[in-house]
Amino acid sequence: MTYTCIDIADALPIIENNAAVVDIRDLVSFETSHISNAISLTNDNVQSFISTTEKQQPIIVCCYHGNSSKGAAEYLASEGFQEVYSLNGGFSQWSAMFPEQCEMGL
Repeated sequence: MTYTCIDIADALPIIENNAAVVDIRDLVSFETSHISNAISLTNDNVQSFISTTEKQQPIIVCCYHGNSSKGAAEYLASEGFQEVYSLNGGFSQWSAMFPEQCEMGL
């Protein structure tokens, strides 16, 4: 299995069609703001995510700028997820293009 890099505009319809968005940024950054309905994925919860998430569900991995997400996407693909994407531009580009699609922290 492998993953695909995806542009922000191409990711939006996949997200709207029930993809899981996993955010691998640090918890403080995630809690400050993240893509709506994203899951914070850390070393502490990754095994739980892998064991409880359907392998057929599309997964979009988000980081700061679209670099670190590639390694995480590759890992999730190697764990059996069939449709895994790394978000080009990461959260910084997403929040600039789609601020209305972001949740702000407390």
